[in-house]
Amino acid sequence: MFILALTYVKPNEEADKHMEPHMAWVREGYAKGWFLASGRKVPRTGGVVFAVGDRAEIEAYVAADPFTIHGIARYDITEVAITTTATGLDVLKG
Repeated sequence: MFILALTYVKPNEEADKHMEPHMAWVREGYAKGWFLASGRKVPRTGGVVFAVGDRAEIEAYVAADPFTIHGIARYDITEVAITTTATGLDVLKG
């Protein structure tokens, strides 16, 4: 599993200008079966996506995010080998 942590490097107003294309990108990540959960950081300084799949494919997909393309946010990708989960979250185990 991967944790995709994005941090805004431009003001929220700039992020807002690219939010709809970014959200279309997020929806496509779910449609591909790669994204398991996502949301904004609080306070709003970026977001987090829990993802599964091939690292090279995930990295290429992150590079295609409109937030990446337009320099709105930078991503930190962390791979996690989940070994223990709460009941019902076995999908997180690799």
